[in-house]
Amino acid sequence: MSGTETAPSAVEARLAGLGITLPAVAAPVASYVPAVISGTFVYTSGQLPFIDGKLPATGKVGAAVDADTAQSLAATCAVNALAAVKERIGDLDRVTRIVKVVGFVASDPSFTGQPVVINGASNLLGEVFGDAGVHARSAVGVAVLPLDAPVEVEMIVEFV
Repeated sequence: MSGTETAPSAVEARLAGLGITLPAVAAPVASYVPAVISGTFVYTSGQLPFIDGKLPATGKVGAAVDADTAQSLAATCAVNALAAVKERIGDLDRVTRIVKVVGFVASDPSFTGQPVVINGASNLLGEVFGDAGVHARSAVGVAVLPLDAPVEVEMIVEFV
């Protein structure tokens, strides 16, 4: 390493061990910011499962998108939310707790597996943060999400 490079954070090393690199924060699709700090908490806006600036799937879960794919997309949303957190606090090693995750699933009317879909985000956060990744959560079925995304995730994160 040269004198200007820094070692990756422990959290980013765990992500890398899972084959995940934090992306650039997605540009907002409306009038909001990706994340804000209040006190010792970062509140993220809802994050869509963008990969390289594109949605890899669109449509309703239980119809155009199967639950396994949606679960993977929820994990992508969580990664995008972590990128927004890092942009605000500078280093994910400052995270002391994932406090709450709210997941929205664009659902076919007959689909009732929203908790299983949002497990994609929750399981990833547990793998990356261990006990500090265990959080309160809501998994909500909705008629439609922005850009016809199948899933959206927002988080509240405590940091020092």
